[in-house]
Amino acid sequence: MHPQSEEALRLLQKTMIAGNYSPRSIATYLREIRYICAYFPDLSPQQWTDAHIIDYLHYLKTVHQVSYSKSKMTAQSVAFFFRHVLKRPYDVPSKLYPKREFKLPHYLTKEEMQRLINSCRSPKQKAIVELFYSSGLRLEELRLLRLTDVDSKNNRLFVRCGKGRKDRYTLLSKRVVETLRTYYRNQKVKPLVYLFEGIRPGQPMWAGAIQWTVRQAYNHAGLSHKEHKTHALRHSFATHLLDAGVDIHTIKELLGHSDIKTTMIYLHLQTSKRNLIVNPLDELFREDDQIANIPKSTRLL
Repeated sequence: MHPQSEEALRLLQKTMIAGNYSPRSIATYLREIRYICAYFPDLSPQQWTDAHIIDYLHYLKTVHQVSYSKSKMTAQSVAFFFRHVLKRPYDVPSKLYPKREFKLPHYLTKEEMQRLINSCRSPKQKAIVELFYSSGLRLEELRLLRLTDVDSKNNRLFVRCGKGRKDRYTLLSKRVVETLRTYYRNQKVKPLVYLFEGIRPGQPMWAGAIQWTVRQAYNHAGLSHKEHKTHALRHSFATHLLDAGVDIHTIKELLGHSDIKTTMIYLHLQTSKRNLIVNPLDELFREDDQIANIPKSTRLL
């Protein structure tokens, strides 16, 4: 890596810390720029041109076959680095991004969700799974929950510094409160600050440990084939609320979405209204009982 690259990376880190960016965003931007520095070891960042960045994005797509999200994250990191560290304007043309795939969120049915909760083998595992589902939390939001964030009197949970560094309140189930009390009583070493602490007292549980805990619950429930284990619980929260008749704007606030368009994707998963729709072919032959009169022995299905 070029000698000037380390200095540029330090300046990037200082700039983002001064701008009050989240530790996760800082780590992501530093990682992406460090990769580019390693890709052009003989060039200082000041020597990078648009052609160099296009070459790197082409390399990511053709060699590593990265996703749309990865390409966009790299491009955003570069744009920030150019504007605020190199002091040069830079905009990655949208045509350089691969076309975004539209994929529906993975979620669990109510029956699967109940099976998952009943398969938990410890109060801590059950508390984590129930909190993810009943409050619609992201992984980092659950990890950083403090003991003081649980407001059992008003049945609400305070989520501090969620995505975009925004605070919000979300739902707190009465059942979860009882589960949390059982979990707390069973802990030999009581949590000091965070609701779920790791080996070091006063420090939050490692994200990988939380994911492993949830993954084990999936395995015990026979749901190991399900994808995006922790985030699927958040998707299930939103989908089941929508099916229960909760309006989309309320769900948006509970999830902490900035744009209603992000929440609108759950409309594609809604089953309560879709199940009431009469198929146009069935409607066309509603009064025609020919199918009903066909002997069962001659039916295909």
